Amino acid sequence: MADSAIALTVGATVRRADIPGLCAALAALMDRGDRGVVVCDVSAVGRPTVVTVEALARLRLTARRHGRRLMLDGAGPELRGLLRLLGLAGELPEVGREAEEREQPGGVEEVVDPGDPAG
Repeated sequence: MADSAIALTVGATVRRADIPGLCAALAALMDRGDRGVVVCDVSAVGRPTVVTVEALARLRLTARRHGRRLMLDGAGPELRGLLRLLGLAGELPEVGREAEEREQPGGVEEVVDPGDPAG
């Protein structure tokens, strides 16, 4: 994580009722500093649910409203898969992953049709 980043940790289990508190905590952290990126540690999330993804999407929105970018740190394969399934993998990038390592959002892959002439 970069020194200029704001750090926020998401616990192993997120309930829908937790989301407003997480967003308020993030807003309070951002109000204290003039730093650009928010790094959300999700390494404790073992069995992500749709509510987990909803919380991350709402945190991303909160960060954007404050002019900041949110990135994930420590996402496991289940969370990455759920983000791809819900079409949010490109919206919630991971720290340290190069662009070419990221999966296409929503599981979309480029396919070349051998019958198509090159354009």
